[in-house]
Amino acid sequence: MKKYVAELLGTFILIFCAAGSASVNEITNGSVTLLGCALVSGLIIMSLIYALGNISGAHLNPAVTIGFALNKNFNWNLVLPYILCQSIGGIAAGMLLKFLLPGSLSLGSTLPVAGVMQSFILELITTFILMFVILHVATGSKEQGMYAGIAIGSVIVANILFTGPISGGSMNPVRSLAPAFATNNFNHLWIYMIAPVSGSILAVLCYRYFKEKK
Repeated sequence: MKKYVAELLGTFILIFCAAGSASVNEITNGSVTLLGCALVSGLIIMSLIYALGNISGAHLNPAVTIGFALNKNFNWNLVLPYILCQSIGGIAAGMLLKFLLPGSLSLGSTLPVAGVMQSFILELITTFILMFVILHVATGSKEQGMYAGIAIGSVIVANILFTGPISGGSMNPVRSLAPAFATNNFNHLWIYMIAPVSGSILAVLCYRYFKEKK
């Protein structure tokens, strides 16, 4: 049970900080800034990897969990419980933000600013980059190690900095599900469900190509 609780708690913290920083940025007319929101997400991910990596692997993202399972270093029987715990933790964080920050209309929602396909492709590619890095720095199915947190956190900061203004820089189905649930706005949610998982699958295929023995 410890790994399930760790995924629930870790995802709660991640969504609370990531969506929370975006919500505070909204109600304070941009005082946090895009850079600030990106740093909050990257730093909290880095910290959670060091805190929970040896317990649950610190996936905190259904796309990452599916990617590890597809790469055959995570048990498929644990995928559904992990995703369920991640979703519960994320939704709980979204509902708490709704209570704490009633002035925020979006609650950190990730929505396509321009074209739907543009955001879909951006989310697919950024999740591909994220998962590709994770597979190279993770230990088995666990995001842990001296450099894992720094590498993964840095990728998240970089991805959010250039995709945040267009697609929201989600890279995580729960990151988008939580504020959508709290605001009861599920428009375009399918983008953030399908694109990250697709990007993660492509990253696994690419990783296995490079690792394949001659």
